[in-house]
Amino acid sequence: MADDSTAVAGVPGPLAGRHTRPRIAVPGRFSTNASALRSRALVGSRSLLDGVYAAGGDPLVVLPSAPGGEVTEAEVSDRLSWADGILLPGGGDLAAHWSGQPDHEALYDVDVEQDAFDLTIARWALRIGLPVLAICRGSQVVNVALGGTLVQHMDERGGPIANHRNHVHHVSTTPGSRMASVVGAAVEVSCYHHQCIDTLADGLVATAHSEEGVVEGVEIPSGAGWFLGTQWHPEDTWTERPEQLAVFEAFVAACRL
Repeated sequence: MADDSTAVAGVPGPLAGRHTRPRIAVPGRFSTNASALRSRALVGSRSLLDGVYAAGGDPLVVLPSAPGGEVTEAEVSDRLSWADGILLPGGGDLAAHWSGQPDHEALYDVDVEQDAFDLTIARWALRIGLPVLAICRGSQVVNVALGGTLVQHMDERGGPIANHRNHVHHVSTTPGSRMASVVGAAVEVSCYHHQCIDTLADGLVATAHSEEGVVEGVEIPSGAGWFLGTQWHPEDTWTERPEQLAVFEAFVAACRL
């Protein structure tokens, strides 16, 4: 029998101190099918979860439960009180009505339950100062959760702005920003999106832009906790580019505090 002499709060000693990695809650994404499963699935990006793990975190995919498109911060808090940080990943489009905008025919993979959960977890985590990393859709979720709007379909903006599906390009960061301290003054990024941030929410500051002026990075200088949002996908290239791994490393480091 194991020696329980170091038991803490009723937990046997061998279990105490087991969580040496910060535990990162990652809302899963609903999928109509997945390899090796016979029905609908809840999935997480392998490259994203691997990136968090390589940076020293323990990513845990959670069910985004919001029946009927409704969930309260109290319900989210009750479920995720164990989390050391929140990672809002990419995914399908955010429904336009959340930002008070009309629907657009180009929107795809919209799921109001997914939306409601992501928006609520974003508000809750930012309000209590929990570290948050938001990627692609995740950055858009944060902007909308705080009162901002989105360009619903970039192709319709005209000029140099076009959709960034399967798009690799360079991004410049704002000197002195958290983004610049993490990835440097300029960085090559991998994008996949046709929505993007339009009107910034109060308190949200754009600290990275593409060559044509698309907001590619955001942060909240006056926020209660650590926050960074990237419109690009650092998980696409973190194994080859140290500056992309640095995004996960900075996040995980904040979750250790």
